[in-house]
Order: sequence, then structure tokens, then C-alpha cells
Amino acid sequence: MSSRALRRLRGKQRGQEALDLGDLTLGDSPEEQPETEEEQLDAASVSPPSNRNGSSRKAKKNKAQKNFSNIYELICDADKDAEKISPDDEDAEKPDENKTSDTGRNDNKDVEKSGQKQGEVSTKSLSGDNVKKKKKKKKTKVTSEDRQSQGAAPDDNIDLLLENLEQSNGLGLQNEDCGGFDRRSVLHVEHRNLNPETELKRYFGARAVLGDQRPRQRNRQFHRSTWMTSPKDSWPRFSRPGISMTLIQSKDGIQYFTFEHGRDYQQVQFKFLDAVESMDPNNIVALLQLNPYHIDSLLQLSDVCRIQEDQEMARDLIERALYSFECAFHPLFSLTSGTCRLDYLRPENRAFYLALYKHMMFLEKRGCPRTALEYCKLILSLDPDADPLCMLLLIDFLTLRSREYQSLLQLYQDWEEHRNLSQLPNFAFSTALCRFHLSQQEDMDPEESDKQRKKADQMLQEALIMFPGVLMPLLDLCTVQPDPTVTSHAFFGPKSQIGQPPALAELAALYVGRTYSLWREAAVMLWLEESVKEVLRRCDTKDPLVEESQNKRKQRYQSAPRNIHRHVLLSEIKEATSSLPLEVTTQPVMGFDPLPPLDSVMSYTRPERQHVGASNESTLSLFFRSLLPNFNLTGGQRQEDDMEVARAGQELNQEVNRLMVAMRDMLANIRFQEPPREDNPYRDEDEWD
Repeated sequence: MSSRALRRLRGKQRGQEALDLGDLTLGDSPEEQPETEEEQLDAASVSPPSNRNGSSRKAKKNKAQKNFSNIYELICDADKDAEKISPDDEDAEKPDENKTSDTGRNDNKDVEKSGQKQGEVSTKSLSGDNVKKKKKKKKTKVTSEDRQSQGAAPDDNIDLLLENLEQSNGLGLQNEDCGGFDRRSVLHVEHRNLNPETELKRYFGARAVLGDQRPRQRNRQFHRSTWMTSPKDSWPRFSRPGISMTLIQSKDGIQYFTFEHGRDYQQVQFKFLDAVESMDPNNIVALLQLNPYHIDSLLQLSDVCRIQEDQEMARDLIERALYSFECAFHPLFSLTSGTCRLDYLRPENRAFYLALYKHMMFLEKRGCPRTALEYCKLILSLDPDADPLCMLLLIDFLTLRSREYQSLLQLYQDWEEHRNLSQLPNFAFSTALCRFHLSQQEDMDPEESDKQRKKADQMLQEALIMFPGVLMPLLDLCTVQPDPTVTSHAFFGPKSQIGQPPALAELAALYVGRTYSLWREAAVMLWLEESVKEVLRRCDTKDPLVEESQNKRKQRYQSAPRNIHRHVLLSEIKEATSSLPLEVTTQPVMGFDPLPPLDSVMSYTRPERQHVGASNESTLSLFFRSLLPNFNLTGGQRQEDDMEVARAGQELNQEVNRLMVAMRDMLANIRFQEPPREDNPYRDEDEWD
């Protein structure tokens, strides 16, 4: 049988009710007339019994065509039928006098329906649009009623269903009102601002930045696209180093992640610690040749290159470390949302903090303060409560350098209530300087400019009263000779430097050493001079704010937390590092993990180091090691801790120095005797006695 015959058979099997018995009989029986009348209503026509059969057959044909021609019209059939019935009901309610006109219309309908099939395609689209609009209105009404009624089913609205799922899982939208929403506006990071080329193009143009960067079609390596760094063709081929990121928990719209080290990576980490203890950078270089994307080796070797003034190589190593980290990101980890957290107590996460910080400092020195500000906000968003690297001591400087004055004021207003930013010298002075720069803008209204200037004067005077020890070091670094009335006054004199607590002295030295270049402008110096004179006048009149600030300085700033010391060490500002306490300066500081937290969370521990036997050592090393009191020729395992090993190394160095000094003295005291001269100078040399 043909496919056409099969389709006909299937159609008969599916709907026997659609068959018209009038095609098989000569006349209509009275039992069939009620059914045709009901079907006639579906065809939207009211006609006398003589014309019912023809109109019903055509209506059934159109209905069958609708059922089998386009299945997507089934959705709108109910609305179309309702629209068709409504005008007929109105016609049915008319008096019987208009029956003649109705019959004439029905007679003309047969002629009009012949052209209805041709215009059916054009009318379907219009009717479909009208039905869609009506459905949209109905949907909005239903959703609004569902939101108002608490007992409505959530399945009627997809948006509500998705929101319920996200709230139950803790993965809310970025603009959702969650625990970190009040800080999102401040810590929001944009992807385009993480690329330094965006800022360089703004300064020098795209042609100057991308002029030499021509793509090479041959021998081109295809790297994974990343946001923080752009991989270079000179880098080694990337392979998974053994780092992965996992999601620990999601709570109140905030996700907590952590990095994890595989077994192979842990073995490389142990070799790296051995190389660091050897104090030989060549061992780290050899380790990187075998593992080119080991994070701590890249960080440590970058510090070595920076000390040797190879800035380009140091920056390249940091970028390689960031690329390795970004390739290990979790799919849910976002750099821009401000809701992803990394615990600094875990050693695996600290390297990511340090890599971001070092990359940020390279960008600032390169002349990209806007990009550096974006990385500063990124570091702060990873743990805004603990702030392990104390980015609040740096964000004001980068904001002023990038001239983002409104963002600094917004941060100060949002965080002053719960973080007391006014008690930090950097925020007390930087917000006043920010107000002053806003008042100097030309596009600002005169009234608004005067308002900003008065607010800046008030804030600077309060900062000078609260932190008087900042003024003299600031003027010294700016090479400005202060007025004799200022130096001779007791408020700004030497007593202000000596009497301040050690933690406050550390913070003041850090701020002055970092931001003194921002105060060198002539207009800023004139404004500072006016404010200093006003502060002296208020001190002479015994303003109550002066005594209140003095009491606050005595009670607070007694000891700085560990994260501030860590920030000072990373900043490498001489004025600040000289003010560090002895308990910090006497500790060994490693570049890959400076001042680790005392309550670190260790996921794996380093095994005890196996000491190499004496047979593998050279004769000279055996001789030097034999000078130690704990010398063991068999090379067995010694049960010393790290402090004893360090003490033994110091003793070895001292003994070597003493040996070298003794050898120098011995060589200096050696004198050769001259041979005795004979009395007879004319004696023949060949003559024997």
C-alpha cells in the first residue's frame, strides 16, 4: 500500500466522528439535525435548516484542516472560538425582523469562504499577534495576583520558581539583596578594567599599544582565554600542575571556595621547601625547569629577579602564576561578583593573594593605577572582614592616583559605620584631599564647589588634630621648610613624634612614605598651610576636640594586628619597615609566605626531612661539619627541630669565618728568609770548597 492510503486509514482510525454522514445519504434525518446545529455554532454562522448541511460540511473541512495542517495553532483555538462566538451571540439576540438580512449574509458566506482559504495565511498572523497580546496581559495579571496571594502555586510563575530554587541553594543572583550586597557596589570589579591594555589605550591610543603585536599564524600556541593575564608564546606549554578549586559551602548568597593540592603537587611543594632552605636560587630554577607552573617557585624566583633589578622577568613570572591559578578556577567562582571568598588561613589560598598583590604593585609602577585599583578591590572582596593583606591601607592611594574620587567617598560613607575608617590616618587625610580635588574641578557649580571646599577644610583640620605626627614627616619628604611658628609649637613639635603609640607611628610612617607625592602640588600645599594655621589657632583657644583626640590616641593604637605588619613587609617602604616591632623583625620572613597566621589550617604536613649520609658529601664539607659538636660520621637521622638546625648553621658559619681569619693571619705572618751573602764577591761559581 502507498503512504497516501496509509495516511487515509490512520485518519479514519483517529477520528471517526469527523466523518460527515450527509455525503453518503440523499437527505438528512431528523436525528442528525441537532448535531449539525451544534457544529454550526463552531463554524460561527446562524442559518436556516436548508443551508445547514453545506455550511457544516465546509466548517468541518476547515476544522479538519486546522487540526492537521499546523499543530501550533491548537494553542490559540480556544481563544479564536471565543472570539468567533461572541459576534454571533449578538446577532442571535436581534429581533426576527432581521432574519432576511441574515439569510442573505449566509448565502454570501459560501462565496466568501472560497477566498477565505487564500487569505487564511495572512489573517493567521494578525490573529495570532492579537491572541499573544491578550495572553501576555493575562499572564501579567496572573503573576501579580500570585505574588499578592501567598497560597498560590509557584509553578505558575517561572521567575518565582527560579528565585525559590536559588534561595534554597544559597546561590542568589548578583543583584539580590544578600549579606554581601551592601559591599557589592563598592567592591564591584569589571572585567575590562583587569586588563592593563585598556588603560594604556586610553592614555596613548590603540595604535601605540597594539602596534607591534601582530598575530603569528604559523607555530602559534593556542592558550585558554583568561581575564587577568594574556598568555605569551614564550611561556612553556601549559599542563595541569595539580591545583584545583572546590566549593566548600554557600551561605546567605556568599560562596566559600578553597584551592587544593594534588599528590604530585605536594611532592613538588616539599622539594621547593628544601630548595628554599638551601639558600641557593639555582635550585629553584632547576625545580621550575621540571615544573614550570609551580606557584611558590614562581613567586620566590620573582622576588629574586626583582632584587637583581630584572623587573621584566619578575613581572612575567607573576603573570604565569596568575594564569595557572585562573586555569584552576571553579565554574562558579567569579572575579566580579564580590560574593566569592577565599580563607587566608589555608596555605593553598595564600599564594593567590600574594600573586594578586605583587601583580597589582607591578601595574602601579608601570603607570596603570586604574587597573591596580581594580585588583585592589578584587583582593579586598576575597575576604573583606578579615582583610589579611590590609588593602584598606592602600585603596585610598590608588583611588586618588586614578582620580576616582566619588568611589573613595562612597567607600568611606558605606564602611565608616562598621569599620571606623576615620581612625586610620590614610582615610582621614585622603578623604579630605579627595574633597579638595572635587572642589577644584572646573565643570562643578560654584555653590557645590564652595560646599566641597568647606567640607575638605573641616576634614583636614580634624585629621591634623587627630594625627599631628603626620605633618612634619610629610613636609620633610616633600622638601618643604615649615614655618618657625609650626616647628616651635608643642602640638606639631618633636613631642608629637615621640609621644605617639608604636602602632600609630607605624601607620603614619606607612601613609607618609606612600602618598607624599600626592601632596607636592602647589595648590595642595597652600591649602595645607591654611589648615595648619587654623589648627594652631584652635589649639591656642583650647578647643575640646584637641583634648578628646589626645585621649583617643592614648587609649588606642597600642599594638597593631598581624595583618598590618604583613602589609608593611610587603610594601617595602623604608619609613614603615623601620618602625616594625622586634618580634616581627627577628622572625625569618619568606617571600612566598610572609608572616603566616598563627592559627593556620593545614590540609597536609611536610614529612621529616631525610638527611643525606656523610658518604655523599665532599671532603671539604666533611671537614667543616666536623667542627660542629653534633657531628655524626655515619649520617644517621638526627632528631633536631628547625631551631636547632638553624642554630647549627649559624655555628657553622661562625666557625668557617674564624677559620678564614686564622688562615689570613697565618699567611700574613709568613716571611721567607733571604740566603746569606758571601764575603768574597769575586769567587768563581764553579769552584768547590
